[in-house]
Parts: sequence; C-alpha cells; structure tokens
Amino acid sequence: MEAPLVRWFHFFFGIMWIGLLYYFNFVQVQAIAQANAAADGSAKGITKFVAPRALEFFRWSALGTWIFGAALLGPHFGSAFGLQPPYTGIGIGAWLGTIMLVNVWAIIYPNNMRALGIVPDLTDAQRAKSRRLAFLMSRTNTMLSVPLLFFMAFGFTHRAVVGL
Repeated sequence: MEAPLVRWFHFFFGIMWIGLLYYFNFVQVQAIAQANAAADGSAKGITKFVAPRALEFFRWSALGTWIFGAALLGPHFGSAFGLQPPYTGIGIGAWLGTIMLVNVWAIIYPNNMRALGIVPDLTDAQRAKSRRLAFLMSRTNTMLSVPLLFFMAFGFTHRAVVGL
C-alpha cells in the first residue's frame, strides 16, 4: 500500500476509535445511569443493542489505528519505539497508542462484556467490579488521548523532518 492510503486508513480508524472513546465517556455512561434510574427497563436498549455493537467497533478500530500507524512508521518503527531522535515525538505518540490499545483489548472490552452480562454466570458483585474497572480504564484512555493526539499532530507537522 502507498503511504497516502495507509495514512488515510490510520486517520479513519483513529477518528472512529477516539470518537467512540469520547462517546462512551461523555454520552453513554451518563445515559445508562439515567436510563437505569428510570426503572422502566429503558437501559436495556443501550446495554443490549447499542453498547455491544459500539464496543466491537471500538476494539477493532483501535487495532486498525495501531496497525496502520505501525505501517506508516515502516522502517522507522524501531527508532520511533526506541524514542530515538528525530522520532522521539512520534515515538511517544506510538507508545501512548500502544498502551491504549492494550488497555482496550485486555481490560476495557472484556470487562465491559462482563458488566453488560454478555459473559454469563457472573454474580452482581463480579459485574459491578468489572463495570468499575472498565470505567476507570476507559477514563484513563480518555486522558491519554489528549497527549496522543498532540504527538500525532506533532508527528504529522514534522513528517518532512523524519521522512514519514
């Protein structure tokens, strides 16, 4: 694949990933809390239909973002991850993205599946613990997304310097 197409896919998946991250943290968490408070079962529409589908797009867009980002680095991948000049800025962004990706796949997604009841035979206490962990790690990714976006933009504006 040529670099412009790789870059386009990296941006496409990145927008989807961060957009869903912000949706979960700024919209869905509060909407589920309000729907649960209504006690009319209205949260089921979100927890049964919307959240599982959004979480699937969330985890796969995270992976797509990372893969196409790694492809953009190409032969500079090791230098970026080693934080070697002139790849230090983009390397920090790559590390943040890697941490966030692992967080999505290893903690956020599986714990949300438990919290939503998609993983069967869990106690209410286990589901509550999973809900809290998924919430905290999702908030962590939200905080990490700010410097991630900064270093992505930094890498983009300095791509001529680093040859990407």
